Amino acid sequence: MSTPITTVHVLVCPYPSSGHIIPLIDLTRRLLTRGLTVTFVVTPTNLPLLQPLLSSHPPSSLQPLVLSIPETTISTSHRLLSIIRATREHHFPALLDWFRSHPSPPVAIISDFFLGWTHHFAGEIGIKRLIFSPSGAISHCVSFSLWQDLPKIDNPDDVNSPISFPNVPNCPVYPWWQLNSVYRSGKEGDPDWELYRSINQANKASWGAVLNSFADLEGVYLEHLKKEMGHDRVWAVGPLLPPSDDDDDDVGPFDRGGSSSLPSHESHIFDDLTDGCVDCRTGTQRGPLYLVYQLGVGFRVGEESKIIPRPIELSSLLVESLDENRPEWGRAKELSDKALGAVKGGSSDKDLDDLVKRLSEL
Repeated sequence: MSTPITTVHVLVCPYPSSGHIIPLIDLTRRLLTRGLTVTFVVTPTNLPLLQPLLSSHPPSSLQPLVLSIPETTISTSHRLLSIIRATREHHFPALLDWFRSHPSPPVAIISDFFLGWTHHFAGEIGIKRLIFSPSGAISHCVSFSLWQDLPKIDNPDDVNSPISFPNVPNCPVYPWWQLNSVYRSGKEGDPDWELYRSINQANKASWGAVLNSFADLEGVYLEHLKKEMGHDRVWAVGPLLPPSDDDDDDVGPFDRGGSSSLPSHESHIFDDLTDGCVDCRTGTQRGPLYLVYQLGVGFRVGEESKIIPRPIELSSLLVESLDENRPEWGRAKELSDKALGAVKGGSSDKDLDDLVKRLSEL
């Protein structure tokens, strides 16, 4: 554990979903061990996820700020965007009142990448906003490029039309159907489409970015993010994992909502990497899954509902994946060692120390 540098107050604001809250809780625990003071925004429904950390830290260092979202404001057809709008509508004014009445308000806000409105909140009250991503850097590299370049397809009926991202490292190419659904289904001027674009613009303009990744996994994409954001304030502090037995914190993996620090559709990727396991995936090539295939530590057995393997084919692939003599196993073990090394005095620990140092200078 690093020596605390100073007492700095930071506001942490997650997207209200367990897959996004849990990794921010893990990050908060690390910030607390480095001497920071944290106020954590949480809804009543998600407060139990934070409770174990609250019980292991004094109120002087960790405080919950419980803000509700009326369920009547949540649309079942567009739940993600309606939750984003609801947090902006109900949390923005509540946070303004809280900040203006606080005797020692925060110097920065670390907020989920979905909550682009917090960038404007930070600007209004004169503090810095840092985006937090519960997964890695490549997703944001592609997203920034998508919403800036606005690629189109000639034939709207050809969902397999390839869309390339030549400005992103390794020039990833995806079929049209794998791109963001809001982007594909909307157009300029549509409220949902414009909201999603504004989120990406706010993220790109933010003072800093904190990612659940590590340099040996995504070094080239982390450097690209720095270039895109126009500064070097991009910190890879992952993999954010449950406290180990030799940590000072009493919070265990089952106390913080499970062992995965990723959204459910990306769950267990870092768990598999740190365990040295070979991945068998049925997801698309986007984000962390793209890395799994690119790094040669996994097998693709399908792509959502578009490509469903036959039972015989699937069983054959699963048997093949268990052969520890395959090169994927060696690469997975090597990557596992690098992942664990990153958080035990390696690049992620150093990035976290630098993050705390930069925050202390505000």
